[in-house]
Amino acid sequence: MTTTLTASTMNITLTESINLNGTNQGATNSVAIPSIAEISKRILTITTNEATIATMSGAVASAGHFNDSAVRYMRFTNKDDTNFLTLTFQNDDDDEVAIKLDAGNSFMWFADNSGGMVGVMDAASVALSLSLSSIKSITADADTGNCDLEMLVASV
Repeated sequence: MTTTLTASTMNITLTESINLNGTNQGATNSVAIPSIAEISKRILTITTNEATIATMSGAVASAGHFNDSAVRYMRFTNKDDTNFLTLTFQNDDDDEVAIKLDAGNSFMWFADNSGGMVGVMDAASVALSLSLSSIKSITADADTGNCDLEMLVASV
């Protein structure tokens, strides 16, 4: 079967709007990510027990599994109005970095333009020994009550 899907450019625009003392201090920044052919968008209920919400490898993508070299953009939005949650990213070297995502906030991760999520993360305690590795898993854990998390992953 021949696909009828045509890859497209994903446009992402971030706008900050603030006026201080009569002067506009806001900004708008945009980026275009070409050749996006796959979107995975889910809303997940995150509990107070840490759980894996995504894994990445060189394998073919399937539900909750992504080809690390094809992913170009990830966005996580905490849809809760009260509780925060924690996202933990682990790389192939088993380094981990945790991000607190407060109620109503979003976290975006733009991948390498040509390599995807391959070689984009290191969480070593000594910056001089920086050795970027590929993201292999993402877990989430709610603080004091369940949170709804919107997760969008765009891949070529």
